[in-house]
Amino acid sequence: MRSDRTFWAGLVVVAGLVVAGALLYDAAAVRAGHTARPWRSESADELARRHLDDPVVLVAAGAAVLLGLGCLVLALTAGQRRWLPLTRPGAVIDRAGVSALVSRWARRIDGVEAATVRTRRGRTVVRIDGRAEPAAVERELRADLARVPLAGEHRLDVRTGRGRR
Repeated sequence: MRSDRTFWAGLVVVAGLVVAGALLYDAAAVRAGHTARPWRSESADELARRHLDDPVVLVAAGAAVLLGLGCLVLALTAGQRRWLPLTRPGAVIDRAGVSALVSRWARRIDGVEAATVRTRRGRTVVRIDGRAEPAAVERELRADLARVPLAGEHRLDVRTGRGRR
């Protein structure tokens, strides 16, 4: 599942690459002995003539600030990696929620003294301590996890901890 911000981040990156590429090409051409492109010469002349309180300069500065704030928002906004998609389109469940459910289910099984659960995108790893048989625990947890309508295949691994007797 991709984050909603992927398109906007890609758009900002492509725009930045186009502008930086054009500036780099023109700077390299000038260093190689060619004249600067007309747009660059006109831009430099225009910037030299305008004052800081000119409306065009203020609008350009405002646009640069908005672009910078947009980049900052994209950088600081949380993605959707902690969510697992469900079979119903648009529905998701938090990975920590899946871990809590599986942990609670595991502790209810006879012989399981403690359970540590770690849920990732396509896999849940359960580490159990106690005298319970891992294969039986895995069968029960698989049946319980099947009740959660996760989209796609989700692996379940049951491992024993050091406290196994």
